[in-house]
Amino acid sequence: MQHALQCRCGTIKGWVGDTQSANRVVCYCRDCQAFARFLGQGSETLDAQGGSDVIQTLPKNVTFTQGADALACMRLSDRGMVRWYAGCCKTPIGNTLKNYKISFIGLLHNCLENPEQPLQSSFGAVRTYANPQGAIGDPKPKASGMGTTIWWFTKTILKARINGDFKRTPFFRDGRPIAIPRVLSSAERTSAMHS
Repeated sequence: MQHALQCRCGTIKGWVGDTQSANRVVCYCRDCQAFARFLGQGSETLDAQGGSDVIQTLPKNVTFTQGADALACMRLSDRGMVRWYAGCCKTPIGNTLKNYKISFIGLLHNCLENPEQPLQSSFGAVRTYANPQGAIGDPKPKASGMGTTIWWFTKTILKARINGDFKRTPFFRDGRPIAIPRVLSSAERTSAMHS
């Protein structure tokens, strides 16, 4: 099964394949919240407690059919994840690790929402609620499903490393991100974390 992927303005389009092998997580970490705020997409990306609906899959399952040259990326620090977004309209796309050999992308729901293809029908229900200590307000949501996500991550990444699937990624070329990541200054990072 394929699921359509598109930025808000339609410059970037594509699809996600092998949807049944994906893992769906709501992450409440402060870094994910800061990314949404940096893009000015807090209310569109985060739920009432600051959670992001994330579809975890292999980069090889993501195909861009147009607008890949409009992809931009940033990092909250020089050690942080590479966080991808549409440079044209600031739609969050997803998060990868700096090392492309650890084959992983966490796609944000913003680029996947489509009334004709609900996330639930393509990717299933949320399996994990992660990093609840970063949630906004009280009571905090309960962490659940971490074992499922750790198992999914380990077996999926290890298999891609062994069979060479990690080399198939639209986000990296010759081991480097296809766009130069903008690393936030400490002042920018503080603003994104607390705005």
